Amino acid sequence: MRITVLGGLGAWPTAGQGCSGFLVEHDGFRLLIDPGYATLPPLLCRLPAAAVDAAYVSHGHPDHCADLQPLLRARILADRSGPALPVHAPAGSLDRLLAIDEPGLLDGAYLLREFAPGDRFDLGPFMVRTWSLPHWVANAGARFSTPRATLAYTGDTGASPDLVALARGADLLIADATYVDAIPDRHAGNLSSAAEVGRYAATASARRVLLTHLWPGTDPSAAVAAARRAYDGPVDVAEPGLVVDCGS
Repeated sequence: MRITVLGGLGAWPTAGQGCSGFLVEHDGFRLLIDPGYATLPPLLCRLPAAAVDAAYVSHGHPDHCADLQPLLRARILADRSGPALPVHAPAGSLDRLLAIDEPGLLDGAYLLREFAPGDRFDLGPFMVRTWSLPHWVANAGARFSTPRATLAYTGDTGASPDLVALARGADLLIADATYVDAIPDRHAGNLSSAAEVGRYAATASARRVLLTHLWPGTDPSAAVAAARRAYDGPVDVAEPGLVVDCGS
């Protein structure tokens, strides 16, 4: 399983980096996870829009799904005979995004497969198990498993005992680390810190950690240091172009 980072910021993109977005490849299947703001250009530097086989969206905030809309435009307006893109997302989470275009423009561009956080389903070569994790809107953390590797992804989340189950023994844990350590009161319970990630990653015996959704301007080295206070495995920060191979 190969994971390529398309972006790793939370809230808004900067001149040099987009928001959350990951390309996951396994046995020739290409899964796009959370196409947030400004993730489409780096994706298109690697493959054409039509080469994406499916998309998974953890929740409906635009820093996790906004670039799904131009991806669908790139697919359907270039070739209306192409296959519809299966899009897996919590029920209702993409209603507003998919309604912003003129009626009928994206007909045939996507096949929406809604689920309830907590569901399990197959997605290409992956067995997917989801958890409902605390956020302002419905957010589905997920494990993407093959016989050789497991990727765990939190989406955006506050503290939850389910994070240990999500991360248990994962070859790679991609985790919300919006803050380095202290979480402001207004975000407590809905977002995480790198220090928190380190604690539950250690409890879960995750094999490797990738910190994502950092607040723009955060010092990546400070985030890594905070996670390493409790976790002694490999820790990286999600930055565009980073490639992680796991389970090989």
